[in-house]
Amino acid sequence: MIENLLPAYVSCAATREESVPDGTLFPEEEALVARSVPKRRNDFAAARACARRAMGGLGLEPVAVLHGKRGMPLWPEGIVGSLTHCDGYRAAALARAADVLSLGVDAEPHAPLPEGVGELVVRPSERERFAGPRAGEADAAGGIHWDRLLFSAKESVFKTWYPLTLTELDFDEADLTFHREDDRAGGGAGGGAASGTFTARLLRTDPALPPVLDGRWRVEDGIVATAVLLRPDWRDS
Repeated sequence: MIENLLPAYVSCAATREESVPDGTLFPEEEALVARSVPKRRNDFAAARACARRAMGGLGLEPVAVLHGKRGMPLWPEGIVGSLTHCDGYRAAALARAADVLSLGVDAEPHAPLPEGVGELVVRPSERERFAGPRAGEADAAGGIHWDRLLFSAKESVFKTWYPLTLTELDFDEADLTFHREDDRAGGGAGGGAASGTFTARLLRTDPALPPVLDGRWRVEDGIVATAVLLRPDWRDS
């Protein structure tokens, strides 16, 4: 799914496998999750296995992927990328810094957000734009849980923002508008996929980024995936 959201010069790798073989992690990565619960360790390992496959797609030798503040992956020099993991899906997207300034990807189970979370994520202006009458309800025309899609898109926006600013961006500091391209029903339950684009108007700006970020989304086989990509030449556009 992630590869459908990004241009060909971004190397993507994903898996739906729930476990990874022993020996997947480098020793320095093992040290980061030595005390983690099994699920956390497995998600960490699966995402890094995807990252090394994506490295291969760029002609790079596999290396350990450690993390910095806020869990930000630390990539080889000249490389930018993003990781995501959720139940049933793990993925990595990498590109050369000459082609991409920053990118963010996110995947989530396609289901309503837990009770109370929507109020923290959804701005009133965004709620008015939803196809469903209330955040959390699926769009009757196509089965899209817009609150979960919004959550994922804002995660992708944050993952694009943070490496450039090293500052937090709250959920209510981006105002998102969605556009749907594929109107076939069943995107959430295993039928036809649904996809589209979104724009994120940043309500807290920074000179490292434009005031509006563009992204893409897709819902398929019970997973919602989103991606944002910012090119180095964004000031020239």
